[in-house]
Amino acid sequence: MTTIYPSIDELKAQAKRLRQAMAERGGEMAHSAALELVAKQYGLRDWNTLSALAAKPNAAPTAPVAVGAAVRGRYLNQPFTGKVLALSEQSGGLYRITIHFDAPVDVVTFESFSAFRQRINAQIDVNGVSPRKTSDGVPHLVLDI
Repeated sequence: MTTIYPSIDELKAQAKRLRQAMAERGGEMAHSAALELVAKQYGLRDWNTLSALAAKPNAAPTAPVAVGAAVRGRYLNQPFTGKVLALSEQSGGLYRITIHFDAPVDVVTFESFSAFRQRINAQIDVNGVSPRKTSDGVPHLVLDI
């Protein structure tokens, strides 16, 4: 999910309106405090973080997912849900991803043997599909994006 931030001028105008509303109710507020509160409204820790993000062009991210994102899909053709723990870009438009599954996934299809995995490392492309495939041609990892 990508957040689109207003321009820095609009964010400063929001802080000014907040100060004016507080003054009308008898509460004085410094402009810097208003800027910090505007940043909190966007879920960020401080004004510096918000202004840095707002200064960047609102381009779509190139990575298919982000660290901390909840994901679902199929690993070795078994359905899973989990959380992205790490993501790094590699050459060739691929990403190295670490996923922690909510519940262990049995990666063996043989009836009398099981092998459960709860954390995996894999490569994915921008579509969330692993370039590596099983012997029957199914990608190791497919994320539902």
